[in-house]
Amino acid sequence: MTGSGTARRDSLLVAYVFTVVMVATTLPTPLYAIYSARLALNPLMVTVIYAVYAVGVLGTLQFLGRLSDHVGRRPVLLAAVAFSVASAVVFVATKGLTGLFVGRLVSGVSAGLITGAATAYIAELESPLGVRSKAGVMATVANMGGLGLGPLIAGVLADHVPHPLDVPYLAGALLLLPVVLVFVWRVPETVRVRDGFRAGVGFQRIGVPAEIRVPFLAAAIAGLASFALLGFTTALAGQVLAEGLGNRSHQTAGVVAFLLFAAAAAAQVAAGRFVPRTASLLGLVLMTSGVVVVVSAVAAASLPVLVAGVLVGGVGVGLAFRAGLSSVTAIAPEERRGEVISAFFIAAYIGLTIPVVAAGVLVTATTLLDAAIALAVFIGVLAAASAAIIMRAPR
Repeated sequence: MTGSGTARRDSLLVAYVFTVVMVATTLPTPLYAIYSARLALNPLMVTVIYAVYAVGVLGTLQFLGRLSDHVGRRPVLLAAVAFSVASAVVFVATKGLTGLFVGRLVSGVSAGLITGAATAYIAELESPLGVRSKAGVMATVANMGGLGLGPLIAGVLADHVPHPLDVPYLAGALLLLPVVLVFVWRVPETVRVRDGFRAGVGFQRIGVPAEIRVPFLAAAIAGLASFALLGFTTALAGQVLAEGLGNRSHQTAGVVAFLLFAAAAAAQVAAGRFVPRTASLLGLVLMTSGVVVVVSAVAAASLPVLVAGVLVGGVGVGLAFRAGLSSVTAIAPEERRGEVISAFFIAAYIGLTIPVVAAGVLVTATTLLDAAIALAVFIGVLAAASAAIIMRAPR
């Protein structure tokens, strides 16, 4: 095999690991309805369980985000795989409320470990290919694609196999088997100078230089709105279908979540053809339009309308998030780029916590339609604020 062929093979193996770890993080999405019935969980508790995942991701990014720079990419990826398997064990072995919290937290740790390490690993493995490198596309597809495949796999299995709270997690763990058989022996380490675990552990500095705070604010608001829509859909997809549309199929819930992430992944790949300003504005418009269509779907109890809203919103999320991250990366001073990007991701992951839990409060206290309307207003206000900042900023 040629050098370029070897590089592509290795980067594809890393992308596979990245994908299957992210698959495991969203497996519970179509299963929350089953947990709710068995444990008498209200929508608020479901959203709190979902938000615990974001806490795990954020905590790991903050304290271990630089770990792969100091111990190597491969050990961190293997640690992420180990935490992913551990989360599956917790879900299968303990089906109570405590098990759900612990499983989601451990799953968040796995995602936090792999996100930065795998993205950097793919870029470094692809570097010999020069302009033919597909590192950005591969990392994007692996991340969003894995997040979308998780609900699809779990939803199909939950409707068609016995033990729906066991088999999806076992299937997810089985997908990790090639990692042990192939990955460890095939993919070379790309970090040459390693100074150990202690050097890679510590609170990562967060900050935004004064001269870029205005454009950063526009990007951060768009990121928060994007993740709020992703979080609402994945945390409450089953609730939306069951209560709003009278459809209790776990498979349908999985397909709806899959379509959201698939649309976002496709849009992120396509976003490279636009300048960030155009992609941001278009994404914000589509995101707002999508959530309005979702509200219409709940009001009309229409599955086709819901699917249309999810697809439009997903495209908006993909464009707005990719453009926001690209803008932040471009405007950040090189010596502070890491902390600025970390600040951007913190803003985004807040969208997976506070707004999602607030939606759970509204669904529990009022109605699903009221919660959907509140989400639409929230995202619309954020999108308008972000767009206003972008429009006023110099080109």
